[in-house]
Amino acid sequence: MDIGLLIDGDKRDASGSACYDRMDPFTGKLATRAAAASIADANAAVEAAAVAFPAWSKTGPGERRALLSKAADVMVSKVGEFTRLMMEETGATGPWAGFNVMLAANMLREAAAMTTQISGEIIPSDKPGTLAMAIRQPAGVCLGIAPWNAPVILGTRAIAMPIACGNTVVLKASEMCPGTHRLIGQVLVEAGLPKGVINVVTNDPKDAAGIVEALVAHPSVKRVNFTGSTKVGRIIAELAGRHLKPALLELGGKAPLLVLDDADIDAAVNAATFGAFMHQGQICMSTE
Repeated sequence: MDIGLLIDGDKRDASGSACYDRMDPFTGKLATRAAAASIADANAAVEAAAVAFPAWSKTGPGERRALLSKAADVMVSKVGEFTRLMMEETGATGPWAGFNVMLAANMLREAAAMTTQISGEIIPSDKPGTLAMAIRQPAGVCLGIAPWNAPVILGTRAIAMPIACGNTVVLKASEMCPGTHRLIGQVLVEAGLPKGVINVVTNDPKDAAGIVEALVAHPSVKRVNFTGSTKVGRIIAELAGRHLKPALLELGGKAPLLVLDDADIDAAVNAATFGAFMHQGQICMSTE
């Protein structure tokens, strides 16, 4: 399956038609062949999002809510396609893939519901007879960088609320599951989001560092959202700090399980086993 970049609402080849192969980790066969974006391609994605931002930021909450709600329905309709891609690209089981789609669709619905909950506040003023008012405004282009282990959940989470709040986004797909993350973008396009509101960049693993640095450094990117390893998160935090850009990071951690004196030991053992080995332990809250 050939995977193209999503830039300004259209499928595009990478510069020079560069691509890379993602192999099925279970069978060793070709899973997807994805566009290997250059820095110029990454910049083009940001620039498309920047051009789309003025109009999208002025789109009313009712319209944004309707589009995100429709996107949730489109996502559910593609559960079979998501499942196949997740299984072939990441070695996931069918039930884990189905759970990803269900939860991600609900995230879109939750984001849709939040479009009318964006509020400001009244601030006390020293000047008699006057009020000071603070209002929240969209920030601009938001960069989302998502991992492979729960790709539909975490890819959707990286972009749903920014879009709901009137921002435009660039999703940098994981090199491990370019097709899965690209399909998230396709869902939003099919739901009717205007051109440039959602853009998806796929890249060869060897180019990852340069692509990420270019995306974070681009002047139009105003916020950075990364889920992944502590090692890479530290690099992204340093990049974001260098450019004075707020970054939201979910990194590696530890997840203890406590067994109390009055516990059902058989149930506790089952819970520990499930918690440790679900999705081969490749989940951020896996029992450790």
